[in-house]
Amino acid sequence: MSWQIDPSHSQIEFSVRHMMITTVRGHFDKFTGSVDFNEADPTQSTVVAEVDTASLNTRDAKRDGHLRSPDFFDAEHYPTATFKSTKVEKLDKSHGRITADLTIRGATRPVTLDVEYTGMGTMWGRTSAGFSGQTKFNRKDWGLNWNQTLESGGLLVGEVVTINVELELVKQPEAQLAAESAAA
Repeated sequence: MSWQIDPSHSQIEFSVRHMMITTVRGHFDKFTGSVDFNEADPTQSTVVAEVDTASLNTRDAKRDGHLRSPDFFDAEHYPTATFKSTKVEKLDKSHGRITADLTIRGATRPVTLDVEYTGMGTMWGRTSAGFSGQTKFNRKDWGLNWNQTLESGGLLVGEVVTINVELELVKQPEAQLAAESAAA
């Protein structure tokens, strides 16, 4: 059963240490994705998501421009980052783990997203399901190497990035899926 990310009710956030003393947060304004959910065996489900790297927003135009530059995302040459699941694990009724290939700046590395199922509801004939997830990784593994040494010692930008995801997925009607398949 196919589900699509509802971007108006979803969020992909990132955070990283600044000057080793505080955490700076940002999010991506544009992203898409789908989940092929196997209700009989959730471990057979697949997840694919794509993020528009130029859509990052930290509420500071100068910092956002630097993050879009070749020092970090190089959004002009690498306009998207992708997340493609390789393994789904069910830990209990509402918790799981998704291992995926994360591609940033053309480099692909595995990451593991800890996931919590937060519920399902139907309104106006539309069925939605909610999920929260988190992962951490070293940005240098994807070539995001830029940094500066502080006068007091230490680094300006932390190396560990935390990604927090809040997703509302919308179940796709069978008739719509059949029509899309026939058109492809």
